Amino acid sequence: MLSLPPLVDLTTAARALGIGRSTAYSLAAGGAFPVPVLAIGPRAFRVRSSDLRELLGLRRDDTAA
Repeated sequence: MLSLPPLVDLTTAARALGIGRSTAYSLAAGGAFPVPVLAIGPRAFRVRSSDLRELLGLRRDDTAA
C-alpha cells in the first residue's frame, strides 16, 4: 500500500505529481493546484493523501510496485 499519513506537505504532493516546488507553491497560492490544498498559515500548505491517491488513480489497497 502507498504508505502516507492523512495529510502531506505540498512539496511531497508536488513530487508525486511531477510538479516542481516553486510551481506547486505558486499554483497553491493561486488556487490552481490539481487537488484541494489546506492552508495552514500564510505559507504552509497541506494536501489530503486521499485526494492525491484519487487523482493518481490509486486505491488504498493498491500495493507499491
